[in-house]
Parts: sequence; structure tokens; C-alpha cells
Amino acid sequence: MNGRETGAVTGGRQRVRGRLRRRPGYAVLAALLVAAAASGCAAGDDSGAAARSAKAQAGQAGPQAEPAAAGALGTRAAQAERAKLAQAARAVAAKKWGLAATPLAAPVPPAKKPHITTRKGFEVSGQNDSLPPVFTRVPTKDKVVFLTMDDGDDKDPELLKMMSELNIPYSAFLTDYLVRDDYTYFADAQSRGTVIGNHTLNHRYLPGLSHDEQKREICGQQDILEKQFGKRPRLFRPPYGNYNTDTLKIAKSCGITAVPLWEAEAFPDHMEWREEDQDLHPGDIILTHFRGKADWKGSMPDLVRSVMKVITDKGYAVARLEDYV
Repeated sequence: MNGRETGAVTGGRQRVRGRLRRRPGYAVLAALLVAAAASGCAAGDDSGAAARSAKAQAGQAGPQAEPAAAGALGTRAAQAERAKLAQAARAVAAKKWGLAATPLAAPVPPAKKPHITTRKGFEVSGQNDSLPPVFTRVPTKDKVVFLTMDDGDDKDPELLKMMSELNIPYSAFLTDYLVRDDYTYFADAQSRGTVIGNHTLNHRYLPGLSHDEQKREICGQQDILEKQFGKRPRLFRPPYGNYNTDTLKIAKSCGITAVPLWEAEAFPDHMEWREEDQDLHPGDIILTHFRGKADWKGSMPDLVRSVMKVITDKGYAVARLEDYV
């Protein structure tokens, strides 16, 4: 099989592809975060549990929120106080970073992840339940969306600070030829809670490649990401959203369990939508890219301000994709 089957699926758009500032932090933001942790300590928590709880209440990317238990997370009143303080810290950060409104806090992730199947019309030849599902939306009633960033060209340290201070989770789907000059940037992002996903070695159009070429692109990237970041990704996004049966079989063979595409794409100055209603829906996956002013009209922080205005104005919170998939 040469990978050029007639039934290759185009789940996205054709052809896509993206530098450094710093600002002093706000003392008030730090004080509020310390107060959130202190509130947990007063309720009998250790400082690590308190910090995790405050981050979870604010929607911070990171480990799934731990279930409430007597003597573990304190009283409901203490939890509510931590949530209030975490959101207050987020409000300070929103003002610092120039957001139009404070991002909404995501709900506690589901105890059981939803069952995800391939979206109708996105099937490949020989589709069956053994292949990783390809989807653009997570089935949930929670009013949440998921933010994902592709490629890895622009490595703006301001983005890392901004997303961390705002407690906005996102998933990074990395292409090796664009990130190999600075793996440490994405290791820093990972240390702040970002989950690393696979976006191939060289961002090639996969249905046009042979089986062996696809395997090198997908599984070769799995090997590199595991070496650089200590974990083999579960999530894979094919370049341009294009794939075929070989793509999914190969991805599964090297540890991929799901293939999230996207419902909308964000730019610093506009959104592009897959659906005709041009609106957000519970569980929508939003795509954007690690780019900067060299490629589009704005920086990565400009992008975040723009997309968060859309998300918040429509009453949605950003949740962590890996908590639902």
C-alpha cells in the first residue's frame, strides 16, 4: 500500500505554517495566589494540595482535580474560598495582560471521560472501533471549549507567562523540524501544565506518503517527543487535518489513542469556523498556531486576547483537553 488511497480524508484546511518580550509580574497576583494556598492550609491541607485545588478551580492546565474528601481538601467553605481567591487572582492577571474580561473558571473535570467516536463523514476506508477516533468536538454538556496550538515555530516567552498567570490550559501539537532548535521552551510549557501532542516530524501531507514514510513521520516523532519530554503522546493531529487508513493504523501502532481535529481556528484578528452557524458549542476544539508578527497580524499574546474575548463573551470556559479525552 502506498498511502495514496482515493478515500483519503481531509478533516481540515490545505497547507499551513510562525519571537520575545518580558514584563514584570504583579505583586497583587502573587499575593492572591499565596492567599489561595494559605486558605487551604488553614483548612488543614498541605500546601501542594491547596495549590492544586486553587489551580483546578481557576481552570489551570495540570493534573486532574482530586475528588473532595473529608480531611483532604477541607470543608466546602474552604474550597469555595480558594475558588474565589483563584478567580480573583485570575481577574488581576486578566487586567495585567489586557484581556477584555476575566476568563471563566472551568468546572471540575468529569470523573469518567466521555466516550468519543469518529465524527460522521471523517471515516476512512475500513473504519472500525479499533482505530483511534477522529473528532472535532468532545461530547459533553459542560460549557467548555479546548484550546490547542500547532507546529511550534514562534517561541514567545510572554505566552508562557501569560497562560500560566491566567490559568488557561492548552495542548501543544509539535512538529519536530520547527521545535528542535529549542526543546527547552516546550519543556518549560510542559512544566507549567501543557500537554505535548504529536504533529509529525516534518509537517508533510500524509496521504501522499508511502506506508513507511508515514511511519517515520508519526512514530519517529513519538520517539523524539518521548526522549525530549519523558512521555509518549496519546494524542495526534495530522498536518492540515489530512489522513487515510494507513495514518490511523500507524498512529495506533505507536501509542496514539485519539486524533483531535478542530471546530474553529483562531487568529489574532478573527476566527474561522467549520460550522455554518459560526458559533461555539460545548466541547468544541479550537485550533491556533505558535506564530508571531512575522506570519500574521499580531503576537501570541494578541492571539490569546482575541480568542479569549470570543470564548468569554459567549459564556464558555477553557478546559484541559486531556481531562476529557
